[in-house]
Amino acid sequence: MRIGELAKRAGTTTRALRFYEAQGLLGVRRSANGYREYDEDDVQLVSEIRTLQAIGLSLEDTRPFVECLRAGHETGDSCAGSIEVYERKLAEIDACLERLNSLRNGITQKLAAAIARQPGPCEVP
Repeated sequence: MRIGELAKRAGTTTRALRFYEAQGLLGVRRSANGYREYDEDDVQLVSEIRTLQAIGLSLEDTRPFVECLRAGHETGDSCAGSIEVYERKLAEIDACLERLNSLRNGITQKLAAAIARQPGPCEVP
């Protein structure tokens, strides 16, 4: 299939496919007339990249998943490198949630102290 059909089937744009190619995530074969040629494996690969980006992984984070698919595995997360990305991403999210909870607790304490100091409605002149 050509680039336009791959883009349509994978739910993306030809520009994105060219970018994936430039980043080394999407291989390309050329026909005799120079057109890019793709197959069903490329549809799965691009769909995997888009799904992973939709759940918050960076394009670089998708690389182990792509390599896993290219190695012939049925899914991109069948390999140790992919599992490591999931684990690292979850650790990053957990650290972010801890920071947000800490901020929330600080603001909650400030709010409670401010409310406790006020005898009634505050009138700003």
